[in-house]
Amino acid sequence: MSKRCYRYFGGLLTAQENWLNKMSKKGYRLVRTGKVLYEFEDCKPDQVRYYVEFIGHKSVEHAKEYYSFLEEIGYQVFYKNYNLNYSAGKVRWRPWAEKGGRIATNAGTFNRELLIVEMENDAKPIELHTSYEDKEKYYSNLRNPWLFMLLMFAVSAMITRSVLFGAAALTVLFPVILYQTQVMKMRCEAKIKERC
Repeated sequence: MSKRCYRYFGGLLTAQENWLNKMSKKGYRLVRTGKVLYEFEDCKPDQVRYYVEFIGHKSVEHAKEYYSFLEEIGYQVFYKNYNLNYSAGKVRWRPWAEKGGRIATNAGTFNRELLIVEMENDAKPIELHTSYEDKEKYYSNLRNPWLFMLLMFAVSAMITRSVLFGAAALTVLFPVILYQTQVMKMRCEAKIKERC
């Protein structure tokens, strides 16, 4: 039996991951995703676990290579959108992305900014990023789009003297602080590990 759920999480990767893992505990396994659609089939409760990975900064080639790598090591992988765009023929500029990923198109990484990684639940912790350097880079990549939006809203607020843009800048400041805290934590832990 299949079950369809309609949800939108935007940039809240942890909330999306937690919800998918709750669905797994209820005995549902993900089989398909859409813009706001999650389709599940029955499975044993807690049979699989999910991890949501941001890949919006990667070039098309790197994103495909990473997707293939995860499938080769035995994981089921689904692309997912980060934001809602229902028009065709879109192109997005991502100044914070790596070279080759700065322009996102329908044929490439547009609406494919996230990977949902499904793995068998064998009670081992899920860690796709194992070194402190890798974790620091991942959190930096999560922070950069929010930092770009913060700068854009702040500049717009100063130029137009708009309270609305100022409020948007303050709202976007929260994820910037959250991810920057993680970056600094990984740097600190790496330094502590070096000393030992």
